[in-house]
Amino acid sequence: MGRHAATTPAAPSTGAVATATNLSKIYGSGETRVVALDDVDVAFGRGEFTAIMGPSGSGKSTLMHCMAGLDSPTSGQIVVDGLDISHMSQRELTRVRRTRIGFVFQAYNLIPTLTAAENITLPLDIARADVDRSRFDQVVDAVGLRDRLHHRPSELSGGQQQRVACARALVGNPSVVFADEPTGNLDSRAAAEVLGFLRRSVDELGQSVVMVTHEATAAAYADRILFLADGRIVHELLEPTHDSVLAALADLATAPAEVR
Repeated sequence: MGRHAATTPAAPSTGAVATATNLSKIYGSGETRVVALDDVDVAFGRGEFTAIMGPSGSGKSTLMHCMAGLDSPTSGQIVVDGLDISHMSQRELTRVRRTRIGFVFQAYNLIPTLTAAENITLPLDIARADVDRSRFDQVVDAVGLRDRLHHRPSELSGGQQQRVACARALVGNPSVVFADEPTGNLDSRAAAEVLGFLRRSVDELGQSVVMVTHEATAAAYADRILFLADGRIVHELLEPTHDSVLAALADLATAPAEVR
């Protein structure tokens, strides 16, 4: 299948696991007013891997944090797995994050005194939820750390620690996993391991993944890339390759603001 681009982002054909409508996020007021998101409409496909790219200050992390219920929008609607989270209380959002959403961040955020296995099941343990052992085994085998489960973080490489963080995000079988610069602290080999796992989680486990990244190599693992500039989605790339990502970034860098 050939790689191709689209200029107007559309809802993925497989259906959406998360959507935003007229989403805006404004920080400050008066002279310090910053529009981080400017009336964004977006849909993230169920069972698809979507990457979000854009220059610093473009709004990509703000979009992810709002979609994941970590930040509240100024206006607009956010729906995750059929639930409108736009105006939920913190208690309601906590419940949704525990049951519907997985997180992977640049910092591994592992508990140093716990083993890899204990770190993986920690969110379920905190929620006092049963661990589905078949799901646990499925995720552990996919992440390739079966022989490291009894090791603590200090005994693991950076790539292995991030794969533990990925497994932790997936073990509860969330509706969608949000990954914010998950390879930012990794060398190229470890990054490839983590990205390969995220890709397999979509292909083999049916996971939905949304990843913020500034790296063309990382974005090329996705099914679809959304490009942000000045708080708006300005371009979409389907079935990306490393070269097509670089070309899109170059085009956007030279395009006048009114064209973008």
